[in-house]
Amino acid sequence: MPKYIITGGPGAGKTSLLKGLQQCGYHGYAEASRQLIIEEKEKGAGCLPWIDLSCFAKKALQRMTHDFLTASPTPNSFFDRGIPDIIAYLQTAQLPVDEEYRKAAREHRYAPTVFLLPPWQDIYVQDSERWQTFEEATVLGEHIRSAYERSGYHIVELPCGTIQERVVFIQKQLQ
Repeated sequence: MPKYIITGGPGAGKTSLLKGLQQCGYHGYAEASRQLIIEEKEKGAGCLPWIDLSCFAKKALQRMTHDFLTASPTPNSFFDRGIPDIIAYLQTAQLPVDEEYRKAAREHRYAPTVFLLPPWQDIYVQDSERWQTFEEATVLGEHIRSAYERSGYHIVELPCGTIQERVVFIQKQLQ
């Protein structure tokens, strides 16, 4: 069954869109990185993306691979980010992208169409898990687009709009 990715820079509305899709009966997988940040902060660990991105990326890869492999076989599951996002984060920070990330991206293929949410300053908010400025989030969004394109995915950019408008847009794309 297709495993679709919803991606884009931080604060573009991915989590809200995923919740909207879930309310329409689709199966959704929350962003692994956000949960990891919460867990690492609770432990008082230094394996946080703004402290040690390499360490954090390894944990994110493990979590995303697990989510991919254990995903429910329901039609049209949606993931808030995918493995190529990790590559984009590392590249944005000008860190090396080890072969394990590229191999995971090749072996764990999502649906060929990836839904990308563009930067949207009107809804952007920094919080305890989203440390980037809007400008940094925009640059990261560009790297994310490139990482998916280089991995052979077809990008469909969603228009800015209400959650319901975005859900309807995706539903039309799936038909």
